[in-house]
Amino acid sequence: MPQITVSKSQFKPKALEYFRLVEKKKKTLVITHNKKPIAKIIPYEEENDEEILKQLRGTVTYYKNPTQPVGVEDWEVLKK
Repeated sequence: MPQITVSKSQFKPKALEYFRLVEKKKKTLVITHNKKPIAKIIPYEEENDEEILKQLRGTVTYYKNPTQPVGVEDWEVLKK
């Protein structure tokens, strides 16, 4: 994604212009202070709920009896 870098002093008086640029041109804006990056503004992207759910499918551990003790291997996995 294309990126624009501006100093904090350049950004402040023209903030709305930079926001419009990010929105319309789909460019990332990096704001710097003393030549070090301090903030990144990226274009908003709609999340596709179906795609997220598809990625999660099959990752849930199901216990038929959740009150029973858990084995050591399962416990280690659950701690992560």
